[in-house]
Formats: sequence, C-alpha cells, structure tokens
Amino acid sequence: MFISPMLLHKSERPFEDNSYITELKLDGFRTVWTKFDDKVRIYTRHNNEITSKFPELVNIPVPNGTVLDGEIVVTDHLGRPDFEATMERFMSKKSGHSISFSVFDIICFNGEKITSLPLLERKEILRKVITEDTPLLNKVQWVEGNAEQYFELIKQHDLEGIVQKRANSTYQINKRSHDWLKVINYKYEDVYVSGLRKDEFGLLLNFENGNYAGLMEFVAPQGRKEFYKQYRDFIVEENEKFVYLDPKLKVKVKYRNLTKKGLLRIPSFVEWVS
Repeated sequence: MFISPMLLHKSERPFEDNSYITELKLDGFRTVWTKFDDKVRIYTRHNNEITSKFPELVNIPVPNGTVLDGEIVVTDHLGRPDFEATMERFMSKKSGHSISFSVFDIICFNGEKITSLPLLERKEILRKVITEDTPLLNKVQWVEGNAEQYFELIKQHDLEGIVQKRANSTYQINKRSHDWLKVINYKYEDVYVSGLRKDEFGLLLNFENGNYAGLMEFVAPQGRKEFYKQYRDFIVEENEKFVYLDPKLKVKVKYRNLTKKGLLRIPSFVEWVS
C-alpha cells in the first residue's frame, strides 16, 4: 500500500525554536517501506515500486501493518552520505555498495494510519518498532531545538543540511508543509556562462580556470531576462543542441557539492556578477 509522503518547504537559514526538533538531512533518496500480509513493498516518493532493487530490506524485523518513511543512503569512508554512490547502488545491485535505510517517521502501525498523532508520539512508536539500530536499518536521531548549532556542525563536516520539524505536527500525506523545513548547506561559486541549450533552457558553465562546471537549469525569470538581453554579443558558434559563447558573462551560483567528476551538483542562479 503506497502512501504519498509528506514533503518539506525550504528555509533560507536555521532558527531557534524549541517547539521544533532538528534532524540531519540525509543525502539519499526518499523511500516508503510497507508491509501487509507478510508482503513487503518498497516505493520511491513518486510511487515507483523498487522492492526488487533492495532485497536486503525485504526481511528486516518490522511487523505487519507497518508503513515507514525514510531515506536510503550509501555512506563514504568517513560515514557521510554519498549521493552518487547511492544512485550507483540504485541502478545496480552489482555495484557492491551497502545501503542503510534510515527511518524518520512511521505512517501506519498495526494496520492503522497514525498520521493524526503528533510527531513525537509517532517517534515513540517508531522506537518500539525499530528496537535496535543496525547499519542496514536505523532511526534518524533528533534533538530538541539547537538548529543553529546543529547547522554549524554539519557545515564543518560538509553534510547536506538539516531538517526542522514542528514537534506536535501531524503527518500530512501528499502535502508540502511549513511544519517540516529543510535548510540546505549550499556552497557558492562565481562561474562563467559558456553556452545556451536550445531545446530546453539551460546554461553551460565554466569555472574561472576554464574547466567545464556543469549545466544550470534553475535561473529566475529576471535573471533569464538579463541574460537574453546580452548573450548574442558573445556567440562564437552553435550546433543543433547548443549556442556556444565566449565565457565573459559571470554569474554567482549556489550548489549542493562537487560531483566526483568535479562538476557543480544542481547549480542554481543567485545573481549576475558585474
């Protein structure tokens, strides 16, 4: 039985409020795990069944009538979530990466939805369902408040970010709620625009040393307008897919991290740099 999970809104910065709890934001992919009539089914948040991809999660010690909400992650040698390794494992069971299913909420218990219960009551039920944390199956740890200090700590360890959740929040199925907020540990970089994708908007980026930095699709309307006003002055060549530019237009972008190939992961527009 698939249940569309509750989603998070963004917050630009952490805030201090003891009516919220703070969790680590895990850099993996959202997973809904269900067990009814001794049949386990595992779904992505978009209702794609992926049970066959993770056979190690079929026989975990969780009772019938349970729906868990969490994140599947693969960690690096320092114990940090590694998104690229997670996706490699998602694409192939032969990848050799060991996964961890880190659970932060429980949606159904004993065959009944418990979404109307406050978050901390659901956490207490989850503690009784997952009695022992293992590398394969574990509960996401949380603290009361302390979001600013927690965020500074995750920045020091180069982790993805934090989640702040209202402690008495209900579980709002298929809704993006301000009761759950994510604060991303963005990095910032000044780069140059070296091209424009033709079929669907996207800007090719270069680092200041000339190396390719990736493709940026997220540019606010005003930023696009400013780009279109001037980009023709920098065209050097084009083909069926791209218009290539002399890399003179400088832009500040924010991004999650550098990929293993040294590219910006999910770069998005901040401002043009004069």
